[in-house]
Amino acid sequence: MLEIAVTAAKKAAYIHKKYYRKIKSVTHKGTSNNIVTKVDIMSERIIKETLKSAFPSHGFICEENGTENEDNEFRWIIDPLDGTVNYAHGFPLFCVSIALQKNGVTQLGVVYAPVLEELFTVEAGKGAWLNGRKTALSKTKTLENSLIATGFPYSLKQKPGDNYRHFNKFCKRSQAVRRAGSAALDLCYVGCGVYDGFFEQELYAWDTAAGVLFIEENKGKVTDYTGKKFDVSMKRIAASNGKIHGEMLGLLA
Repeated sequence: MLEIAVTAAKKAAYIHKKYYRKIKSVTHKGTSNNIVTKVDIMSERIIKETLKSAFPSHGFICEENGTENEDNEFRWIIDPLDGTVNYAHGFPLFCVSIALQKNGVTQLGVVYAPVLEELFTVEAGKGAWLNGRKTALSKTKTLENSLIATGFPYSLKQKPGDNYRHFNKFCKRSQAVRRAGSAALDLCYVGCGVYDGFFEQELYAWDTAAGVLFIEENKGKVTDYTGKKFDVSMKRIAASNGKIHGEMLGLLA
């Protein structure tokens, strides 16, 4: 299953590369900053076709075309292009994200950033890898010395909520905060020790499923803002190497 998921991700990545920095038009999904390109649609189609040909009975939860047979024992959770705004502007931080759940529990994940040539793979109970090499969390012990990642939801202009307040707090308390624009990549970077922590709200299953497993497989910690164990139906996520998690939750309270 992991091999076929990697194949599907690489097929989508081929489309990403083909049109990279050549996109001339986008459409909008509700707000001016929530966009979709033809690459999103084409990528999702090729991923789904690849997985369905191998596993015709499986269900799907997809960002662009919704759900199909989602109550099946096995279901694939797909973001064909995480970081569409980045992609549309030619900024290289974007990826494919694919996860497989069995009875609601994530079993494997693939996150592939084609321009960076970084392939993250993970299987529950078997480990997490970057380009075939085992990965590990950072050893940073304090928020003061931490590099933190975050993101802002598409509704930010209409409903700022807690985003700016949290961002301001972390900027003052951590070593630095980055906002790269791809939650799936941010989570994998926590899992392999690039970032020490990550927080964001108004995310969806296709943003988080693969990356969360990547962190948890390396014994990191992923919760909601109150410290409750995270599942992909939750809209607020706090992820870390575990050592700084308490400090993070203190700021997010």
